[in-house]
Amino acid sequence: MLIARPAGDSFIVVDAFSRVVRLGEGLAQTGRLSDEAMDRALGALRVCAEKLKRRNVHLARSVATEACRRASNGAEFIERVRAETGIRLDIISAREEARLAVLGCHILLEPGPGPALVFDIGGGSTELVLVESPRDGDRDTPPAILDWVSVPWGVVSLTETCAAERDSHEARVTRYAEMRGRVDDSFAGFAERIAPLRACAADGGPAGPLRLLGTSGTVTTLASVHLDLPQYDRSAVDGVIVPALSMRGITQRLSTMALADRRELPCIGRERADLVVAGCAILESILELWPAHRLGVADRGIREGILRSLIGADDAAPFTKPLSAPTAATRPRQEKRR
Repeated sequence: MLIARPAGDSFIVVDAFSRVVRLGEGLAQTGRLSDEAMDRALGALRVCAEKLKRRNVHLARSVATEACRRASNGAEFIERVRAETGIRLDIISAREEARLAVLGCHILLEPGPGPALVFDIGGGSTELVLVESPRDGDRDTPPAILDWVSVPWGVVSLTETCAAERDSHEARVTRYAEMRGRVDDSFAGFAERIAPLRACAADGGPAGPLRLLGTSGTVTTLASVHLDLPQYDRSAVDGVIVPALSMRGITQRLSTMALADRRELPCIGRERADLVVAGCAILESILELWPAHRLGVADRGIREGILRSLIGADDAAPFTKPLSAPTAATRPRQEKRR
């Protein structure tokens, strides 16, 4: 959840809240949201609802993504959330999810000509968006979307679909290879479509070097490992540029590391230790798909994209849903407006 007030074309954050709830846990096996996962999500949403009431939020949009898109009981969960918290969730399409992610983080894309790839590794899906920046170099204007794809592999869905993690080094290598294979197969059609643009944008080509920007818990976590931070620090991570070679080294190291050892690493810990390997597999596949030398890292995405949408549309079309959600954007009441 992100609560903010407008400041020109941007915004100032008033309050924020996040909690890992693994809503899609078990979805790959059953096709349904489990009672335990829904209870965890509702617990977080109750915190959101209380914050929104306390902040007197006036303008809001609340969204749900891949877990609710895929679950046979997704609509039932949405209704339960509304009844128990007052939060009205919209299940957005994969296309809208991709658009909002780009809108929220494109300002951090390295300047340059030609196409660039923006990606968002989620819990239940990953979105890849090929974009082209405005020719006049205006970084405030969102880039044009040339092509995009959403695949059903996120850190939770990929972890649960592949073989369970085992203790031996050989088993971890085999499991990681299985993850990579599944992700590569899902990217194949998109990779074929963008191959000509990738070739034109390669180093030495007329469009200049490849540009790559990632937003997700995976890339921010791995950037923290790269920076050797004692604990997560958004100000140090958001907007940092990491050599792709360093990211590859980190993914290889984590993919063969025992679960107990990953839990001891700062910025990973128990909460993400079992999921980070799947994130590494997805990221490494992306680095091969779009072999840029540098990776931009964004600790911003869908929430910020929704905020920018709301701020841009507020004067033209008042929007007054009552509350918000973990992937929501909201705006406090202003006395001079309505």
